Amino acid sequence: MERSRQLRLAAVLLTAPFLFAGAVALLLAGTLGFAPTLALASAGFAVSWLAAAGLFASGRGVAIETLALVLGIAAVSALIVLSGGFVSPLTALTGVLATESVWIARTRRALLIGVLAGALSLGLAAFGGVLDTHFASTLPLAAHWLIPLAYVATLALRFRALQAEQVRGSVSAKGGGIEAMMSALVLRLEGTGDVVDASAQAEQILNVRSDILLGTGFFERIHVGDRVAYLCAVSDVSGGADKRTISIRLRMPAEEHGLRASGYRQFGVEFLKEEDATQVVAIVRDESDLADLEHDLMRAREEARIAKVESKRMLAAVSHELRTPLNAILGFSDTLQTEIFGRFSNDRQREYVRLIHEAGEHLLSVVNSTLEISKLEAGTYTLHPEAFSFSDAVDASVAFARADATSRAVDVDVAIAENVGVVYCDRRAVQQVLINLLSNAVKFSHANGCVRVKAERTGNRLDFSVTDNGIGISADDLERIGEPFAQVRSEATRHVEGTGLGLALVKGLVSLQGGGMTIDSAPGEGTCVSISLPVGVGAEKDEIGRGGKPATNPANDPATENEWGNEEYRKTA
Repeated sequence: MERSRQLRLAAVLLTAPFLFAGAVALLLAGTLGFAPTLALASAGFAVSWLAAAGLFASGRGVAIETLALVLGIAAVSALIVLSGGFVSPLTALTGVLATESVWIARTRRALLIGVLAGALSLGLAAFGGVLDTHFASTLPLAAHWLIPLAYVATLALRFRALQAEQVRGSVSAKGGGIEAMMSALVLRLEGTGDVVDASAQAEQILNVRSDILLGTGFFERIHVGDRVAYLCAVSDVSGGADKRTISIRLRMPAEEHGLRASGYRQFGVEFLKEEDATQVVAIVRDESDLADLEHDLMRAREEARIAKVESKRMLAAVSHELRTPLNAILGFSDTLQTEIFGRFSNDRQREYVRLIHEAGEHLLSVVNSTLEISKLEAGTYTLHPEAFSFSDAVDASVAFARADATSRAVDVDVAIAENVGVVYCDRRAVQQVLINLLSNAVKFSHANGCVRVKAERTGNRLDFSVTDNGIGISADDLERIGEPFAQVRSEATRHVEGTGLGLALVKGLVSLQGGGMTIDSAPGEGTCVSISLPVGVGAEKDEIGRGGKPATNPANDPATENEWGNEEYRKTA
């Protein structure tokens, strides 16, 4: 309010000399001549504009208002005297003092002061009329009406401005109740980002007075790194966008009682544009608590990641330490089974040695799988790509699973397309994938069932699958498949032994080579696990097959990784 009052006072001080100069020129140009008239008019401009400059420099509104009132009394009294006294229409200018007082201050006290000032100017004019001034105007009295009419024209213009201001005030008053209830700071911005109005929540949200944010005050409190985003959001909304939301850092002063030190805090700003309005509304909310929560969440995730890595390292270390005694157990039990140091006196002894050997082999396979998964998760598993016949790798894997398939009367059918030929990737990893998939397929197949291995090649891609017609997997169990130690437990799988590491290892080995894996299964209908791997270009493989050395490593090529690294791990039921 004080700012608006001083702006109105400054406007009066800057424009009043024009009316005074016009009146002086009209009254005295024909009597005193051009030079004295110009000097008097210039003096009016100098005094009034110096008062306005003092207002801008000091901001002392009361003192400048008093000075302006004194200047107004002197100017009106002089014009009445120069126009010939109270018979001149310029006597009506005494009402100007009351009108301008009310226009500037807009209080009843100002109206009273203005009326008293008008009466004082009439008294001074009467006293001046008693003196012999010899400056009476020679113009007819009808011409004197030009000055009051010009002033009335300015009142008409200002009346329209007042109506527009009242409309804006009513809109602001309607929204003021909502803004007062909001726990956020509401700003109204020009298209340049300058603040023209700030709600009272500034002191609560930013710990500063609202008037400090006006103009560029708010912009100067924004962190330098966030100012471009702020201006872009204002420009977008001014250009017609519905709304924009950004997160910025604002400089904050130190709070009382030392609750928070000075510095930058995180705030969320939502930019909106009201209908039929040229200004942008910005709603500023404190997000420092949210930023602290996000920071704590990130720290907790990092701690969890470190803990997981450490647990994997410990598991790998323990598994590594288990391999040495396990190898001894397997070696000694295998030696005892051959009975080279003498035959067992009891068949139960032979049976126990066999059970020890089988348990040791099972434990060693678990330890080896755990180590492989730990290497994959730690990123220390090293691939050794080479050129090899995929059909030979399939035959070796099938031979490994043949014993279990024979014991369960499960047929293993292999269908390798002729165009597969020689591939270039890690043979050991591919065979480990095939062995694990075949082992699972045989274990979960019904007696007298069938397991099918299919493979085909399309350009740089090798697609192979292992399918069984066994018990299948339900949709709920599929959600856990592929995670370490995740096993399907049901009435139909009670006879199946396992650790739940097979598919986890397959998933890791396939992903490490830039491939993808999909699992399609349904209860009672069997399971199909499909693998896709990048295996290089055919011409390049022919050169490798002849003993040549490849110029590049397609399995590790960045382009290949981009092609296959994002393939979805899909599970359907």
